[in-house]
Amino acid sequence: MASSVTRRSFLQVPVAAAVAGAPAIVSAQTRGDSLRVAFIGTGNRGTADLQGILKVPGAQVVAVCDLIPERAQNAASLVAAAGGSARVFTDFRKMLDEMKEIDTVVVATPDWTHKDIDIAVLEMGKHLYAEKPLAVTPEDCRAVLREVKRTGKIFQVGFQLRHDPATNAAMKFIAGGGIGRILMCHGIRHSGEGLPRDIPWYHDRTKSGDMLTDQGIHILDLFRGVIGGHPLRAYGVGGINLFKNEPPGRTSMDGYSVIYEYANGVYINFSHHYYDPPRFTGTWEKVFGSDGSVDLVKGSWQPREKRETIQLDIPDAKQDSTYMAMAHFVDCVKNGKQPVNNIDSAIESTLQALMGTKAIYEKRVVSWEEVA
Repeated sequence: MASSVTRRSFLQVPVAAAVAGAPAIVSAQTRGDSLRVAFIGTGNRGTADLQGILKVPGAQVVAVCDLIPERAQNAASLVAAAGGSARVFTDFRKMLDEMKEIDTVVVATPDWTHKDIDIAVLEMGKHLYAEKPLAVTPEDCRAVLREVKRTGKIFQVGFQLRHDPATNAAMKFIAGGGIGRILMCHGIRHSGEGLPRDIPWYHDRTKSGDMLTDQGIHILDLFRGVIGGHPLRAYGVGGINLFKNEPPGRTSMDGYSVIYEYANGVYINFSHHYYDPPRFTGTWEKVFGSDGSVDLVKGSWQPREKRETIQLDIPDAKQDSTYMAMAHFVDCVKNGKQPVNNIDSAIESTLQALMGTKAIYEKRVVSWEEVA
């Protein structure tokens, strides 16, 4: 969304709607048994989600909504190019009021708006694919949890890396005992780019939850999924070491390291910063066990006492993780199944991120009970 967007303006802007595109009989976009899908938020992430679901058989995008009319129109053009037709809105409440036929909604708005919009969609009786994080405070996470439980709607959170073919194959290998007892997870997400400077909410920790909750949460969700359960405690260090006041008013960190301790001595060591030289470090997602170690990114493993790297069999190896996440969501809605990233999983992953951020800010060990 644009830098001028506020929670109040997003929820209350009064706007007119328009129709974009003409009906067409092409691909899954016009099948009579398709789920009727609406989008709220069609910026960078929302557009990626839209491009993913447009390829999924059994899904028909019928409406798109964004505060910025050009973004909504662009989204409608993508739908038209895929053979469908979507009405265009800039007020999501108007969209839901006028289009009772909508079955399910994808929400990809700024982080601090998630709680209010997610609850509003659920209150309207719609199934929901909600982008991560669940919310930016523990209290708001619990509010969404209560509404999901109350409505009983299918609810999936956008941790799409769980659905990356290589990562998915690696996690199944670990779950099947492939590396024995899990000992620790080591993650690195180092880049030299950071988030766009022209979108200030990314750099306002009250709106993004800071970089751990907005970005690092993806890798931490994978590790939590591998280990199972939630961490007992967290401690870490971080801050704004390089990009002070870039952009002006910045309050989010540009780097941190955090350690999570789980039961039985299992732990996560995770480092994340935005001042890496080109091609110097990159991203690591590695799990170490008593019998070997797995690279989640590559979908490969190595026995603990051998130098041989073994490539795992990776079904759907050429598929994009966002497409796979959307296909999983559509399948769950149509067949009444619980998603991998359901509300119970998502709240633990989000609280884990908030727990680590709290530990970094307060420079102390933070226990699970303080956020749960």
